[in-house]
Amino acid sequence: MRLLVVRHAKSEKAEAGTPDRDRHLNGRGERDAATMGAYIARHALTPDLALVSAAQRTRETWQRMSAALPAHPELIYEEQLYNAGSRATLAIIRKIQGIVPTVLVLGHNPGLHDLARNLIASGDIEARERLNEGLPTAGLVVIDFAAETWDKLHAHAGRLERFVTPRSLAAADRA
Repeated sequence: MRLLVVRHAKSEKAEAGTPDRDRHLNGRGERDAATMGAYIARHALTPDLALVSAAQRTRETWQRMSAALPAHPELIYEEQLYNAGSRATLAIIRKIQGIVPTVLVLGHNPGLHDLARNLIASGDIEARERLNEGLPTAGLVVIDFAAETWDKLHAHAGRLERFVTPRSLAAADRA
């Protein structure tokens, strides 16, 4: 099984009177979300199921990302992912029924960053160290598991397959 953990792209600053969950992507966020969607498509990482927080910025991130995908996965806007912690997010993932090879979870920090760090037991040491520093906006963490069903998912069971950010992609393009 494969889990793609994606933090929403860069959003507008919080403004007085505007609920946090209603914040939109800013220009950089729109570009970064499209870039990450293209990356996912180019590297054949298209999920079978996307669990997306119901917040506006996560919905917009998904819209920009999914526009680049060759296939449209099943999509669930999951209210409980909004500001969910690591344990709550893991509980949501464990409820996935049947054989779903690749799942994408799109949400918020610090929950997603903590989730990714808690699930990973092995993988590229340099990438793991970079991930320990943080999960930036539009960051993508790809974790592989030996289990066959999501209800068996547990801490320290995964291998970090890759950790990609808009900044790391831009640096690679310049190299």
